[in-house]
Amino acid sequence: MLYYRSEKPMDDEKRLTPMLAQYRQIKARYPDALVLFRLGDFYETFEADAKTAARELELALTARTFAKGVRLPMAGVPHHHVQAYIAKLIEKGYKVALVEQLEDPKKVRKLVKRDVVRLITPGTVVEDALLQAKRENYLAAIVRARRSRTHPDEADTAFGLALIDISTGEFATTQIEDPGAQTRLLDELQRVQASEFVLPQSLTADEEFAALIGALGAARISTVPDPAAEARRELLEHFHTTTLAPFGCEELPLAAAAAGLALRYLKSNQPNNENGSPLAHLNHLWTFSLSDTMTLDAATRRNLELTAPMQPADGVETFRRQTPAARSLFSVLDQTLTAMGARLLKRWIQQPLLDADLINARLDAVEELHRDVFLREDVRKLLDGLYDVERLVGRIGFGTAGARDLNALKRVLRRLPAMKALLARAQCAPLRGLGEQLDELQDVAALIDGALVDDPPSLIKEGGLIKRSYHAPLDELRERAAQGSGWLKALEETERQSTGIKSLRVRYNEVFGFFIEAPRSAAHLIPKHYERRATISHAERYVTPELKAQEAAILATADRIKDLEYELFVQLRRDVAQHSARLQAAARMLAQLDALAALAEAAARFHYVRPVVDDGDRIEIREGRHPVVERHLRDGESFVPNDTRLDGDTHRVLILTGPNMSGKSVFVRQVALIVLMAQMGSFVPASFAQVGLVDRIFTRVGASDDIAQGRSTFLVEMNEASHILRHASARSLLVLDEVGRGTSTYDGISLAWAIAEEIHNQLGAKTLFATHFHELTQLASAETITAHGGAVKNYTMAIKERGHEVVFLRQVIEGAAEKSFGIHVAQMAGLHPRLITRAQEILRGLEQSREPSAAQADAAAQQQRPEAQTALAVVREERALYEARRALWRAILRELAQVDVANMTPVQALVLLNEVKLKLSADAGAAQTWDSA
Repeated sequence: MLYYRSEKPMDDEKRLTPMLAQYRQIKARYPDALVLFRLGDFYETFEADAKTAARELELALTARTFAKGVRLPMAGVPHHHVQAYIAKLIEKGYKVALVEQLEDPKKVRKLVKRDVVRLITPGTVVEDALLQAKRENYLAAIVRARRSRTHPDEADTAFGLALIDISTGEFATTQIEDPGAQTRLLDELQRVQASEFVLPQSLTADEEFAALIGALGAARISTVPDPAAEARRELLEHFHTTTLAPFGCEELPLAAAAAGLALRYLKSNQPNNENGSPLAHLNHLWTFSLSDTMTLDAATRRNLELTAPMQPADGVETFRRQTPAARSLFSVLDQTLTAMGARLLKRWIQQPLLDADLINARLDAVEELHRDVFLREDVRKLLDGLYDVERLVGRIGFGTAGARDLNALKRVLRRLPAMKALLARAQCAPLRGLGEQLDELQDVAALIDGALVDDPPSLIKEGGLIKRSYHAPLDELRERAAQGSGWLKALEETERQSTGIKSLRVRYNEVFGFFIEAPRSAAHLIPKHYERRATISHAERYVTPELKAQEAAILATADRIKDLEYELFVQLRRDVAQHSARLQAAARMLAQLDALAALAEAAARFHYVRPVVDDGDRIEIREGRHPVVERHLRDGESFVPNDTRLDGDTHRVLILTGPNMSGKSVFVRQVALIVLMAQMGSFVPASFAQVGLVDRIFTRVGASDDIAQGRSTFLVEMNEASHILRHASARSLLVLDEVGRGTSTYDGISLAWAIAEEIHNQLGAKTLFATHFHELTQLASAETITAHGGAVKNYTMAIKERGHEVVFLRQVIEGAAEKSFGIHVAQMAGLHPRLITRAQEILRGLEQSREPSAAQADAAAQQQRPEAQTALAVVREERALYEARRALWRAILRELAQVDVANMTPVQALVLLNEVKLKLSADAGAAQTWDSA
């Protein structure tokens, strides 16, 4: 074997080196952590940890003899690259104990004192290098209670959920106890995508529940003892209160238990440090309710591509960890300038509002920033380049912030008065309210500015941090150090003159201390009282009794300066941490302002309009567009807008037929996205939109296997359909695409028909039902439907046939599709012509060998109705004219977008306006259309 370890118990610790004994003592305190042990310029791992580190980090596994007959494996990483290696370990779910040298090795002759300074798990990360700027890093703690022990089921279960982002100081908790609590819990956990779960032993013992949590893809699941009275006591002691009433969870025992469990776990995993409590920035507990915002299940977030594009079904972990890519709603709306604004915007997207007054207040703020270009630009200039204050405050409270971090905070605070003055001139109440509540924090800025130099070094233990005149004893030490430097310069000049060696130098290094260096060619001029210390290639190094006498005093002064500067900086950091609540409040306001300005910027860039949001039952969209698809069209392409009408009286269920690639899926998704954008308080891609509030949005789109869970495509499809029917209400919006396609034709038609009928007759939800089953168009006239109000309407995607070619017009018109055009789509995909010809022959034979079904006959009859033919003809004739006019408008908009309005004279503005008028006058129809828009 390469490595050998004696199998005899090593009870005689004296046989071990002192350093290894020290390591084993620390490892015994943290047996579940991978210990990174500082040795000089490296962090080393030993024994089993070394094998793990070598495997996971792809390091060379070496060995070292620590006692007679004992040779142990080692693996180490350079200290200046340790953050990158820790990031890899954290991502793989390991707990890392970082052991530092607590003494300067140059100042001690015995074993250097070492101890754990940081315990790092995926949910306790505060370092920027280990975090994603635009993504929260949550630790989630869960507790469960069942009212009945004999017959436990989901309806009889309640949960407490606490969320902590230790990097920002966010601490929130909720209690979920309504029917379907477990489903709502899992939906919320899917949204927050926690990096680490903390579960009591009773929950991890429940294999079924533990498997559900494991499938969420967190990097680590930590098990702790079941919460008891001490969990609540933990909260009371931390917040220095005798009741939880100020935090809203006094009467919510499960919410309090989960919060106490999370806090106790964090405290048990954080060793005491010189900055005091590392959790002092967790200074408030928010109690929230899942009913305050719209709950979006995982399928809906995935199908609508809210924060990331859809990916192949290769597991939740891949979906959880990918950064928001270009093809998502978040990427389109993310015009933010700060990381904290981006995180808030993502939260708004994932949690649309349910209160019309709150939505319209947010829309008021976006509208003013959209309308007042100068205000928006001034606000965005002040936001541009701002440091991530939320996470900076977290590091200050945690005791890991450096001098450059504090200076970055100072620069942020210096902009607050200007921001407050800008908001004071706003017209709408939400923006004015932000300005009135914004704390300028100039006392904190002055505190930092009075202590720190403008350009401090990155290392806080090497001196050079503190300004002169800040601390009198430090100034005295610096004066003494200056005198020492002057004495050295004087000594150098004196020795040059006395020896006659013009190139003589007084130098210093850490090995020899201070010494006199002279060239070897001048050895005959060296005085007898010089004591040789070392010889190098071109010179000799000497010391004198006088120099040795002064060396100790000079070095002692320099060391004391460094130590005192470090002490002063730590105290400054503590003082700033005392204002963490004020700093966090200001950070939240800046984040909110950034998110609002980003929505206004997106509206201006992409020509969105303000929606009308009310408590009504009507959804009407004119010239709606898909916000993501329109941003990724190929050159020369333009997005074809479509109208939508949904209500509970006449347009409750819209059956949409048409061939593949004709735009059905894009259309039904764009309606859902426009509704979601309206309820998050954003402008929408349309010429007009009226949205009656919906309580939830559900989607059932596409088909995929869930191989990991052993579920077929059709089983996944039916599970999602069942989930929708169980949890949707008459106020919900449903988007169903290709329901029933995962099984045989007749089974699929029957199930799709039954589901659509159930939605119309019993559920009453507004529904977009895209399908290839032409038989479903008979629903509109079916007796079972007309008996319940007859609110089913048929729509189809307009197409144009030219010989054997099919042109998709992307226009939604009333009526039903005549056929699927599947063979034409296959031809477009590049299938061999021989196969296309054969498929057409087989299709003709099948059509001739069977009687048309009643549904097909009715669909054909509907397609041949004069009004349907007329509508289709109008669409075809106007298509070319529309494209020409759209090209004209795009050219004008591009020209206007390049105009520098702020620096334009009135005459130049009139000339530009006249040029635009002439271009529009060239086409009276275009001008008329422009005016109506």
